[in-house]
Amino acid sequence: MANDILIAPSLLAADFANLGADAAAVADAGADWLHLDVMDGRFVPNITFGPMVVKALRKHSDKPFDAHLMIEPVDMFAPEFIQAGADWVTIHPESGAHAHRSIGHIKSLGKKAGIALNPGTPVEAIDNVMDMVDLVLVMTVNPGFGGQSFIQSQVAKIAAVHERIKASGRDIRLEVDGGVTPATAGAVAAAGADVLVAGTAVFKDGRDGLARNIQAIRDAAEVGRADAAA
Repeated sequence: MANDILIAPSLLAADFANLGADAAAVADAGADWLHLDVMDGRFVPNITFGPMVVKALRKHSDKPFDAHLMIEPVDMFAPEFIQAGADWVTIHPESGAHAHRSIGHIKSLGKKAGIALNPGTPVEAIDNVMDMVDLVLVMTVNPGFGGQSFIQSQVAKIAAVHERIKASGRDIRLEVDGGVTPATAGAVAAAGADVLVAGTAVFKDGRDGLARNIQAIRDAAEVGRADAAA
């Protein structure tokens, strides 16, 4: 049975001067998870926030925190984000020397572990950790900045990851991040994605539009999934 479709708004698109209030507002507006884009200015060309901010945000919502660590070396900092309140921790295979060991460490700390694929990273990069991961994240933009355009060629990669998940027989979430809007949500859900990260598309109208924008993405994803199953 397919997993329910979850919407994980990215706080990268929130108002950083009012981050706690925006986190609470988007959670109340229907977010399933809160997505935390952690960037270090080295692995990706931007800097966002660290464990102290995650710890501060934890007081504003009890929704699952979905931490996407775009940092290197990742092993040094993953435990700090877990201690700060992250529930799901996703790393990139390029962000450390030993992805298998990194994932194992996250899971040993009692949290869910994910592996992320950049647009230029081949899908085969996940093959040797499929017995460990709880989530695979397919990036549909090159990571580093919000508001980028969706890379259409990655839909085939989402489908390829979905086939690997089915073959594994394990309960693995398939997440997509980058350019997710009501116009693209149907295609990624049809390809097999069940966690949709959206930043600009959720926050673009301020707090008054949060619930409406989340529902629009959810509805489009549900239609795409239903069409694919028909």
